[in-house]
This record gives sequence, C-alpha cells and structure tokens, in this order.
Amino acid sequence: MKKSLLKEAIIKFLAGIILMALLLFIPAGDLFWVNGWIFMAILFVPMFIAGIIMYLKAPDLLESRLNAKEKQSEQKDVIYYSGLMFLMAFIVAGLNYRFKWTSLPDFVVYGAVVVFLLSYCLFGEVLRENRYLSRTIEVKEDQKVVDTGLYGIVRHPMYFATLFLFLSMPLVLNSLPSFVIMLAYIPIIVKRIKNEEEVLEKELKGYTEYKQKVKYRLVPYIW
Repeated sequence: MKKSLLKEAIIKFLAGIILMALLLFIPAGDLFWVNGWIFMAILFVPMFIAGIIMYLKAPDLLESRLNAKEKQSEQKDVIYYSGLMFLMAFIVAGLNYRFKWTSLPDFVVYGAVVVFLLSYCLFGEVLRENRYLSRTIEVKEDQKVVDTGLYGIVRHPMYFATLFLFLSMPLVLNSLPSFVIMLAYIPIIVKRIKNEEEVLEKELKGYTEYKQKVKYRLVPYIW
C-alpha cells in the first residue's frame, strides 16, 4: 500500500479537524461548547474509521475520495458556493451560541445526531456498493453502471445521504440560522446532479438505459 496515500489521508484528516475547530470555537468564544464537541465527535470519529477501512480494503477508493480537483468547469462554481455555504453555516453556528440568538429543544438536537449518524451509515453503504465513487465528476476507464441496492431506488443515493447529513449538522450545533443557510445545499446539489447526468450520459455506456429504469434522481416519488 502506498505510504504517500496514508500520509496524504492523515494530513487532510488533521487539517480538517483543525479547520473545523477554528470555524466553530473561535466564533463561539468558548472551548467548552458542548454542541461543538458533539459535532466534532460524530463527524471525525466515523470519518477516521471509514478512512482506515478504505485504506486497508479499497485504497483506490480512498485515493479517489481524497481527490478534490474538479475537471468540469460548471462544477467549480458548485464547489465554490458549497464551500461558502459551509463556511457561513459553521461560523454563524458559533456566533449563535455566543450571542444566544436562537435555541432548539434538546430532542431536536439529539434527533439530529441520530439522523446524522444514520446518514453517515447510508453514505458508507453507498461507498460499499459503488467503488467508482469520486469527489469529482469523472468517468473511469473500466467504469460500469451500478443499478443494484440503493442505486435501484434513486440514481444518486450518495447525494440523498449527504442531503440529510448536511441538513442535520446545524441542528446538532443547535443553530436555526445555520440551518437556514444550509438549505442552500438543495439548489446547489440539484445543479450538480443535472451537470453530472449530462456527463454520464455522454461518457458512461448504459447510463441512458439506467435513467429509464430508475426514474428518480434524488428522492423517491419527488425528484
């Protein structure tokens, strides 16, 4: 196994922890913000476990997931606005805690923790079913259409999982203003899916037939 891959994974993982801590706890002005630490735990502990599993069982998938260099020009805008959305949502969550703008009932916060973890498990199942998954829109040389399991229900189960994953984040952080900001993910992901399907129809054999077989892109019976 590549030592360089392990090194890259560790560096990005640690960088993610540091960046998230800065985005949350500096605006909050309190290192003992409980919701911030709960969020850090449910985000990075499963990520660490998933990273180890991928490194041992599917290093090619881990390498693909670490690659964030988007080739599609249209997707660069999607990445930019997604990054801006996350940046604003996490900073506002910290500010919301500091200035006590809003507060959610405990059952909403803990329910969001459950939704987040279930969404994480769903995301893991999607990774298990589709070894071609990448953070960028691309078609690999030996890629085939996956149409079983979750892919037999919706065409983009990964985005279905991230929809609930991301929308639960601000609720875990007890921040209604951040939840409103994170709603921007819906039009962002719709734009990404439409562009991705254009690429897959052109470059992935059998994808047009797959679209006819599985009617719904993201949410069954809705879209």
